[in-house]
Amino acid sequence: MIVEEIKILLIEDDEDDAFLVREYLSDVKNFVCVLDWEPNPERGKKKILEGGYDLFLIDFYLGKSTGLSIIDFIQKNQILTPAILLTGRSDAQIDVDASMAGAFDYLIKGDLRPDILERSIRYSIKQGRIIRELDEKEKKYRSLFERSLDCIFLANYDFKMLELNDSFLRFFGYREFEKAKLHLKDIFVNPEDFEYCTEQLTATGAVKDFEVLLLTSDKETKTCLFNCVFIPDQADDFCCYQGIIRDLTIWKKAELDLMVAEKLSMTGKLARTIAHEIRNPLTNLNLALDNLKEEVPGPDEQFTLYTDIIQRSSNRIETLIGDLLNSSKPKELRLELSSLHEILDDILELVRDRAKLKGIRIKEELEEELPRIFVDREKLSIALVNILLNGVEAIEHDQGQLTVKAEIRGSSIFVSIEDNGQGIEKEDLKKIFDPFYTSKAEGTGLGLTSTLNILSSHNASMQVTSKVGIGTVFEVEFPLPEY
Repeated sequence: MIVEEIKILLIEDDEDDAFLVREYLSDVKNFVCVLDWEPNPERGKKKILEGGYDLFLIDFYLGKSTGLSIIDFIQKNQILTPAILLTGRSDAQIDVDASMAGAFDYLIKGDLRPDILERSIRYSIKQGRIIRELDEKEKKYRSLFERSLDCIFLANYDFKMLELNDSFLRFFGYREFEKAKLHLKDIFVNPEDFEYCTEQLTATGAVKDFEVLLLTSDKETKTCLFNCVFIPDQADDFCCYQGIIRDLTIWKKAELDLMVAEKLSMTGKLARTIAHEIRNPLTNLNLALDNLKEEVPGPDEQFTLYTDIIQRSSNRIETLIGDLLNSSKPKELRLELSSLHEILDDILELVRDRAKLKGIRIKEELEEELPRIFVDREKLSIALVNILLNGVEAIEHDQGQLTVKAEIRGSSIFVSIEDNGQGIEKEDLKKIFDPFYTSKAEGTGLGLTSTLNILSSHNASMQVTSKVGIGTVFEVEFPLPEY
């Protein structure tokens, strides 16, 4: 049977007491004690820092110093080796002070016996090992918490934030001291999404892979994946909810850009196919109509009426085909370094008269210092005018307002055009960029298709949000060049 060896540092300035401790330890049967006696407290501190011991035995009275100050030294240096305080007299206050300071046990020298000392050492070492294991686990999970690229939070029963990792603070733009005032609902764009999460946590104890719009401290909207679990059996003032938030903004943007590119590509192929299939019979129809006009002798009012209808319809079909081809094919841009301020001023001047006729107020919120970017002014103006006119036509009440904003967020310029019109149904929102889709009585349904194509050619992306009865927001992001 292998007997465990325990290395002990005894800090004791009384040689007789040190001799007695050594004698008691020699009578311990269940483990072998290797004792290192140090009478000088300062040298004892150096040995503590050097390590290599399983246990510290520390006398309470050490001349000018005390055992409590050495235990405090151990705690401040985050040394997890257990310490037992030895004293020559029984004192309830010393017992309390020793426990508060971090001593694992408190022994009175006059009551010492080998069995008492053995039991205290065995208990202290066992507790010390448990604390070390917990400390290692805490450090491991703390490292995961602090170094995680995902945002991690801990919240209490009322969903007030308790702990936020660095990724959370960076992503949402908060500082460490602000977390005490932060509530989980503060980061949700839509209150109903927060209510859904709290209902799920109450009912099932978990929210898994919930895609949601979250809000940073500077009011920037981010698309995120939200996960949260309930942690039971915690103290009332400790955390009971742990959440992980993953940023999907870049991924969703890439997905949207890919979808737009695929849609424009498919639209282009469809347009070319339709143009080919329709233009051939349309050409034959026009030739036949011309021959028919030559063969009918003399002017005939009824005949002219019908041939004019056929000719106008044929021309209308030809125009639609041309518009469809132009709306979907990649735009050839004439890029020049331009000011968005000037472009927006020009197009708002064009739209202002149409807005006044309908009693619509135009509100401008443009940042003063916007950097210039390379754009095709003419084509970009066409795209933005299309959005503005859609907003004007969507307003059918006498309190109409069109709000145009331009601001820098991160490494992009965002231009948003918001109306308080009738809004767009959720199922229709996905169709608004499709060719020939329109809710207007006389529209061709190609305006937004062309707009999307122009913006895509500028490497700009567009997001549309809408609520029926409240209005619609078109937000265009222009990435700034990297230097």
